[in-house]
Amino acid sequence: MQGTRLVLTGRVLSTTGSPIPRARVDFWQADATGVYDNSGFRLRGHQYTDETGRYSLHTIVPGPYPGRTPHIHVKVRVPGKPVLTTQLFFPDDARNRTDPLYKPGLLLTVQNTNSGKEATFDFVLDLGK
Repeated sequence: MQGTRLVLTGRVLSTTGSPIPRARVDFWQADATGVYDNSGFRLRGHQYTDETGRYSLHTIVPGPYPGRTPHIHVKVRVPGKPVLTTQLFFPDDARNRTDPLYKPGLLLTVQNTNSGKEATFDFVLDLGK
């Protein structure tokens, strides 16, 4: 697939800092040109965190589309708890300032590598609710 390679890793944790194993993490995003595949469902999928609450997604950097800055959609599910639905954003993108859904607390930490980009983000869930 065309685009800059991205490896996104992180953990799903409780508010006490404990890892949450087997949390289901759903991802979906646009391709490098800002287009969603609504028929073949490319760039959509889910995975479960490991015993230490870790996940690892190998994808590409999504492109912007009118009115939106580049972002990755995410749902985090833990059985019997409310689903967290959110979006992750890329730092230093001028379009962040004009996207009405942008939130600075949802910025990825991103580093350039020889093969693309590496990003991290930890989700913290309040399991008391």
